[in-house]
Amino acid sequence: MVKTSLLIMAVLTVLISIGLRWREERVGALKPVPAPRRGWVAAQKHKLNRWLTAATLAVVVTLLVLGGLHWLRVWQSE
Repeated sequence: MVKTSLLIMAVLTVLISIGLRWREERVGALKPVPAPRRGWVAAQKHKLNRWLTAATLAVVVTLLVLGGLHWLRVWQSE
């Protein structure tokens, strides 16, 4: 069960990160605002923020889904 949850979290993290990047690019294309020039460190912080957001959302989704399945199993066994 632990390996399954880790695999689900890793896959969800990658998928959510791709989705967040796609959303940022799409919003940027819809509203062309001249972005301030960022340095390399600021760009890396932005990428790290995206990955941390994706990982957090993946953990929450995994907890809700696997926790819900667990409680369904508990309630069915009663």
